Amino acid sequence: MAPKNEPESDADAEGGQSGGVQSVERALTVLEILAREGHAGVSEIAEEMGIHKSTVSRLMGSLVTREMVHQNSERGKYQLGFGILRLASSIPGRLSLVREARPVLESLAEEFKETVNLAVLRSNYAVNVDQAMGPSTLATYDWVGSLTPLHATSSGKVLLAALEADERDRILKETGLTARTARTITSRKELDAQLLEVAAKGYAVVREEFEIGLNAVAVPVYNHQGVVIGALSISGPAFRFDPEKIPGLLETLKDAGLKVSANMGYTQR
Repeated sequence: MAPKNEPESDADAEGGQSGGVQSVERALTVLEILAREGHAGVSEIAEEMGIHKSTVSRLMGSLVTREMVHQNSERGKYQLGFGILRLASSIPGRLSLVREARPVLESLAEEFKETVNLAVLRSNYAVNVDQAMGPSTLATYDWVGSLTPLHATSSGKVLLAALEADERDRILKETGLTARTARTITSRKELDAQLLEVAAKGYAVVREEFEIGLNAVAVPVYNHQGVVIGALSISGPAFRFDPEKIPGLLETLKDAGLKVSANMGYTQR
């Protein structure tokens, strides 16, 4: 790798088999930088790696095409994409949450006839890693792999509520509180008050905050150390789905979250 003040030329980067190996190494370095920083622009990456921005842009193009990297349309910076999840799913330890939660998702979808999702925190977003749809679900959108804002979704609020204050501050300063609908909470003071309520009640509800006509409720999933590692949610059309008014839904969803948590080694204290 060239010194930072002497970027390598594109010609230096190519060279048959050795050039191919170098391209792979660079692509992996880009992924490592994004994993460490959360997000970064082409110039930042080029400076750290000591290569031309045009080379980084080409690398990003390939990684975006394969969904390993996702570009934030608002700020132009890059972050890890949900294609990483497909690679990670081949690792038993990483897949265990999805595997253990799958029967629970299916059971909830069958009982309440709505869409059920499992989400984890990744690169300042709630990333949906699995989904089950009820037999009468109106929507057919596949949320798996979707990056959704933490402040406007039920899963996101559950994940935010579980974070240490400084980490929560960092994320919200970086992402902002963008309004997705007229009902999205864009006041930090109001959001903080709601997150305290989420932590106390053990669940989060959103009513058309992420998408007009869509309501949702989520509960946390814990690992063996009692750390929140995911969120289990049910969503449905606002005209028929009000989670706090459906008999037994909150209790059943909380029990489902604890069941998945128990499968992950969590012991209620």
